[in-house]
Amino acid sequence: MPARVAFVMKLNPGAAEEYRRRHDAAWPELLDLLKTYGIANYSIHLHEGTNQLFAILEADDPARLDALPEEPLMRRWWDHMRDIMETEPDGRPVQEPLVEMFHLP
Repeated sequence: MPARVAFVMKLNPGAAEEYRRRHDAAWPELLDLLKTYGIANYSIHLHEGTNQLFAILEADDPARLDALPEEPLMRRWWDHMRDIMETEPDGRPVQEPLVEMFHLP
């Protein structure tokens, strides 16, 4: 059974529409890469008052996700997004993991 993985990220002020536009046009090869890593049911939600993005996904093996930063295509996507969100020095989004406190199956 897949595991749920949740985390928060943060957009720069005024970047919500651009973030949506870029994700609406997400590269098919990027989506295929995520699926290759066993990711499904991936959604991202915006809290407009704080510009925080809440992301949740299902992963066949969450440990496999640790290798995603090594993928050139993933790094290219992060470079594409870094001007509109908080990022680490290496370009990946600042992600803070969330601990599941309740789940209604």
